[in-house]
Amino acid sequence: MIRIRVGVPYRRRLRRSLALGLPAAWGAVAITYKLTCPLAQHTELGARIVTSAVFFAVGTGLVLHVRRSVLVELRQVRKVAGAAQEALLRPLPPRVDGLAVAAAQLSAERGAFVGGDLYEVIATEHGVRVVMGDVRGHGLAAIGTVAAVLGSFREAVHDECELGGVLRRLERALARHLCERARAGHPSAGGDPDSPVAEEFVTVLLLEIRPDGAVSALNCGHPWPYLLRGSRVEPLAVAEPLPPLGPFPLPAELPAEPVGELLPGDTLFLHTDGAEDGRDAHGRFFPLVEALTAAVRDGPRTPQGVLGAVYTRLLRHTGGSPGDDVAMLVLRNDRISAAVRQPGEPVGHRAHRVT
Repeated sequence: MIRIRVGVPYRRRLRRSLALGLPAAWGAVAITYKLTCPLAQHTELGARIVTSAVFFAVGTGLVLHVRRSVLVELRQVRKVAGAAQEALLRPLPPRVDGLAVAAAQLSAERGAFVGGDLYEVIATEHGVRVVMGDVRGHGLAAIGTVAAVLGSFREAVHDECELGGVLRRLERALARHLCERARAGHPSAGGDPDSPVAEEFVTVLLLEIRPDGAVSALNCGHPWPYLLRGSRVEPLAVAEPLPPLGPFPLPAELPAEPVGELLPGDTLFLHTDGAEDGRDAHGRFFPLVEALTAAVRDGPRTPQGVLGAVYTRLLRHTGGSPGDDVAMLVLRNDRISAAVRQPGEPVGHRAHRVT
């Protein structure tokens, strides 16, 4: 038996030919009827009704065929977009080195699965390292920048001993990406500083959560996360952040700033500014602190519970269509402490993990 393998390009050409075949057949029927059928030449009311019915049937067939083709293409595009989202913003595991994790992302661009927000949580020998970022703009145009920053972070967190080294790697990756985009968009300019690409920037928050619960941070223009402790909601830090990555170079020294501690049972809520900037029909901003307080009013909740409560309230506030991309990341310390730390006692003096 001789088997003939049909190549992918041939199959694509065959599908396109078949897709064009039905509209051509419908058109041929309509033209043949108009030119050859004697009834189509009559001007009486009955003949006109029959002719109109024939052309209506032809038009309906063409519309249905086009609709079916569009739906097939749409399903394929959604399938590809879903695969791209999983590769870019891959689903986070429910637990990372004793931390319970939950995350959600919503693109403001209709029909887009991935927006301009980014997040990642990775366990390293230096502690659990977290990134939350927001690319200028939103939707499909920001995907390339998100990929560049996330790819650099996933490598740098294992290679760099200090959080400042990770941030410098992100800055270099962003600079390379923007330079390549500028050359691609303006080949004659060779990286024109006046090009729109030169105005791109990314806000970035880096956290390092050590086994004893101590939290260090480097913040480049990003909103500070909230610490949920019992029924209290308070900012993790109020220090002035660095400028966003892109427009200005980083300072020569980048020491990670101690911003507090994540004790067993505590929860961190990280977000992009799209959460707080969401407006309702009257132009009022979304009350994020109020939503978090309501979520933990009756006691500690799982990260999924906190995320679901805030996410649902945000969608209700914005009518299901926020004006900017939104990302939320919730981390709860589920580690077990072998000793209860006394108030005021330095972190890491007695509290430690049981493995």
